[in-house]
Amino acid sequence: DYLQDLGITAIYFNPIFQSTANHRYHTYDYYQVDPILGGNEAFRALLEAAHARSIHIVLDGVFNHASRGFFQFNHILENGPQSPYLDWFIVKRFPLNAYETKRKPNYQAWWGLRALPEFNTNNPQIREFLIGVAEHWLRAGIDGWRLDVPLEIRTPGFWEQFRRRVKAINPEAYILAEIWEEAAQWLQGEHFDAVMNYVLNRACLGFFGGEALDISERPGGYPLWPLTGLEFAEEIDRLLAINRWEVTLVQLNLLSSHDMPRFLTLVGGDKRRLRLAVLFQMTFPGAPCIYYGDEIGLEGGPDPDCRWAFPWDEHRWDHDLRAWFRRCVRLRHAHPALRRGSFRPLYADATVYAFARCLEEEILLIVLNVGKGEREVALPVQDLVAERDPLHDLLSDRAWSVVGGKVRLPIAPLSGVVLQVVR
Repeated sequence: DYLQDLGITAIYFNPIFQSTANHRYHTYDYYQVDPILGGNEAFRALLEAAHARSIHIVLDGVFNHASRGFFQFNHILENGPQSPYLDWFIVKRFPLNAYETKRKPNYQAWWGLRALPEFNTNNPQIREFLIGVAEHWLRAGIDGWRLDVPLEIRTPGFWEQFRRRVKAINPEAYILAEIWEEAAQWLQGEHFDAVMNYVLNRACLGFFGGEALDISERPGGYPLWPLTGLEFAEEIDRLLAINRWEVTLVQLNLLSSHDMPRFLTLVGGDKRRLRLAVLFQMTFPGAPCIYYGDEIGLEGGPDPDCRWAFPWDEHRWDHDLRAWFRRCVRLRHAHPALRRGSFRPLYADATVYAFARCLEEEILLIVLNVGKGEREVALPVQDLVAERDPLHDLLSDRAWSVVGGKVRLPIAPLSGVVLQVVR
């Protein structure tokens, strides 16, 4: 009910399968929801309740590596080279050094972490097992997969086969990849539908964070730096040119995630900057994603500080901030142009960025000011809006009009406007 009230239409979960790790990226059993979370019965109830509210469910698929407790790896630990599961992993020598911390693991492990033995996806048995897991949960009713570190799986044809079999069960299933850089080659219709849009995330941190941005942090290993409105406009144009339009419309556009400090923390706790970034996020093409707790002002530094449990004590919430998130989400729901409309840049300078979203007869103009002072902006709209056509600000209810092919309007510091053409 909380999520439905906020306007959420999909939930992407971090791993939920049985594991001895709190974050559950060390999978023990891919067919059992962790009993700490309520097990399979609780998940079935959640899935039914979500679908009854038209909320989709996307699960996190950790298919590159498992855990030391994963049955087949444990079988190798117990039986050595006689184990029939020897080819499920890449073992270099025996006995396996799975727990001795003073020596490196003598098997292939993700980033050399002994707790994360990597699957040998060159083994057809492994490929069948992993894709079978994906098929099982799709048949159980989930609506898509977020794929953890998919580029670590380098077996030719693996992701092509994964996509074919996933789409055979549900052609509308969402296949989302965790890729931190540009990934156009993976979004050509043969592998993934979308990626977690960390490239856009870094641009948003640069522009909306500005001088408040903590540039000492490097989320995912990538540097951060402030951007002017002109630099932000150039980066947005570049990003929109990389992918086909149908891909742009489904990219997962996020401001925070479990793998980076929260947006609010990175911008020095300035909620005005977060509010403005959310307004951009909800009016930009793609699938906007809210990291739980951002909407109530939750802060947090690098992992694990960004992964605290959601505080259900409402006295700890910033209710005004949550109301703003809710308003921006509902604005997106109310105007199809914000979800499916074409995108057109209109104006940029040192502190202002403006663009239009158009769909059939609906035209919306979005103007964002990250500066500390009020700005008077003359927005060029001569071939979009007729002379004297009234414009309605959907955030303040003020009215404006076009004179001489331009809309002249004041924009308060660290704020924005969304103008709808009234016809």
